[in-house]
Amino acid sequence: MVEESSRIAGPARLRADARRNQERILVSARAVFAEHGIDAPMATVARRAGVGVATLYRRFPTRDALVRAAFAQQLETCARALTEALADPDPWRGFQRLVETACALQREERGFPAAFVAAFPDSTAEHAQARERAERDLMTLVRRAQEAGALRADFHPSDLAVALLSHCGLVNALPHDDAASRRLVAYLLQSFRAEPAHGALPPPSTLSLRSLPLAADNSPGRRPSRA
Repeated sequence: MVEESSRIAGPARLRADARRNQERILVSARAVFAEHGIDAPMATVARRAGVGVATLYRRFPTRDALVRAAFAQQLETCARALTEALADPDPWRGFQRLVETACALQREERGFPAAFVAAFPDSTAEHAQARERAERDLMTLVRRAQEAGALRADFHPSDLAVALLSHCGLVNALPHDDAASRRLVAYLLQSFRAEPAHGALPPPSTLSLRSLPLAADNSPGRRPSRA
């Protein structure tokens, strides 16, 4: 009876171990990508997770697969935000919430900005179709907001990419300054509006010109370089 129970419990323990290994890999990947970018060596992720490189590649055969799995929740949130923006009867409100959601995710998960703006070289045809669909939906949202007279007529979807890259740079330089992030997002949204700016901005950051992280090696969250 004991022997039979052991045989039954053995596979279950292995499955549980495999799940724990996978979760450790994903947690480690997010930490490594936040510190070193999504081009960090896969071996660094494996080392941080305490697993062998072979184990990592069995779970995630490509960097694309690992990045997507590590930030699956954030990517899903962005996709849902775009769907909800299209469904909103007020196209400007939908557009605004989409931008705020994307920037909030960049702020909350430091490794996500690079994953969000990167073009994954190993993407499958399914992923490529999903990106194309997202681009079409964004174009539709932009057109609706422009036709409603809320979004600048000369706004181009590439402007959103520029805005997200700008916000990405701020988040990387000042990962703990939420006030600066929210204020930048508010400025960007006001600049996109067809109407003159209205409404109060969020409270300002405590950042001053003297405290600007001018040198990359001295930026918050970065390690000092070694000679």
